[in-house]
Amino acid sequence: MVNFIEGEILCIDKPLYWTSFTLVGRVRWAVSRFTGTKKVKVGHAGTLDPLATGVMIICTGKATKRIDELQAGTKEYVATLCLGAVTPSFDMEHPVSETFPTEHITKELVENVLKGFEGEQQQVPPLFSAVKVDGRRAYKYARTGEDVEIKPKTITIERIELLDYSMPYIKIRVVCSKGTYIRALARDIGKALDSGAYLTELRRTAVGNITIDKCITFKQFKEMLGQSDEDLLLHDKTKQEQTSKKII
Repeated sequence: MVNFIEGEILCIDKPLYWTSFTLVGRVRWAVSRFTGTKKVKVGHAGTLDPLATGVMIICTGKATKRIDELQAGTKEYVATLCLGAVTPSFDMEHPVSETFPTEHITKELVENVLKGFEGEQQQVPPLFSAVKVDGRRAYKYARTGEDVEIKPKTITIERIELLDYSMPYIKIRVVCSKGTYIRALARDIGKALDSGAYLTELRRTAVGNITIDKCITFKQFKEMLGQSDEDLLLHDKTKQEQTSKKII
């Protein structure tokens, strides 16, 4: 029998377009309805961008004390990159802003370049990210067009390999440390190829020893609690009403 107040660790496959905050909010709503109380802590161990899917670890109740421990684990991603172009966010959230030649790129060149990214290195997070600069999120500077210097972070790429080569697209598998931005990695791979690159697809396939095959969908989670789509619609309606009141 689950006990969300004492603490549960949920492994959910985050849907495309949902923010990590959205998933946490909907889990909190479902748990609150199931337990009959709003005083249930819910948090996540490791953010995923809205355009990414895959492993999200959600902790409830006393298990939220384990968030730091859980998110410190090695991450694994499968990413598809489009070569020869960049966007401001280095993913598909923004349209292509610049294009570059790709005629010189071969499969052998890509494989050699990828090998150079293995090991410890300094990585500059994307401007469109939640990294704080002088107490303010970097993406807020980006949206207002302000210049800001983002300091590099030390990360480790334990392994990176080419899974598919179908120009202008390549698919890679990356095993890396906490804090690694795969969008920034795509940017840097593009530069190393004397071209450009941005993410077209990103899936987190593992966090520590929790792999994607151990995850359930949010729909399965609701069904486990005996809840339906109508409950989710009620949640969304409530959130909209709360937002409208704040605006008024």
